[in-house]
Amino acid sequence: MTAEIIPIPRAALHEQVAHRLRQMLVENRIPPGAKLNERELSEVLNVSAPRCARPSKCWPLKGWWSCCPTGGAIAVELTEADVLNTFEVMAGLEAQSGELAAQRITDAELNEIKAMHFEMLAAYTRRDLPTYYRLNAALHSAINSAAKNPVLTSTYKQVNARLQALRFRSNQDGEKWKVAVKEHEQIISALAARDPGAMRNVLMSHLNNKRDVVIEQLRAASAARQKNASNAKK
Repeated sequence: MTAEIIPIPRAALHEQVAHRLRQMLVENRIPPGAKLNERELSEVLNVSAPRCARPSKCWPLKGWWSCCPTGGAIAVELTEADVLNTFEVMAGLEAQSGELAAQRITDAELNEIKAMHFEMLAAYTRRDLPTYYRLNAALHSAINSAAKNPVLTSTYKQVNARLQALRFRSNQDGEKWKVAVKEHEQIISALAARDPGAMRNVLMSHLNNKRDVVIEQLRAASAARQKNASNAKK
């Protein structure tokens, strides 16, 4: 793993390290199944190795790391069954968030979400996937917040943590990304119309489509690994 050194402000350093590590996981700079390498991460993040190790100790419940029996932590690698089960829950959470948001959203919240959507379109035009994904995550989070249900928000954050890296990679296919952009336009239209039923339907469909793309990618990656292993034996 190589990358330029990223300076981190001294204030709230622990939170900054956790945030940067999450970014690296989402953008696949730390691949699923990889063990946390404190020395390499400390060089990339320009902090001491113990500070890189500390966030991993509190992340297993948040879906980012699993504890290694021999010590340290490993980036979570979801099986196909894990993905199907998690997306099933997440689709319901997104649908309920959208339905409630359509009933409870304020004009100010709606305008902010519309602004994020316009920024997303600009990022899509530039094919700037990291910026697009950051805005995408913020937009979905804003819809969830507009539902104004703290229990729903807490559950949403916990489940969504398991899927962020997969949702990021699902847009790396140009055609799939194009479809996702159109679905977001439908989400904004339904939200602006304050139509609970339309919001539930479009968000449920959006998440199910994401699920199908992710499963397709997982199966393709598995087939490629099997082919490489078979070729290596020859």
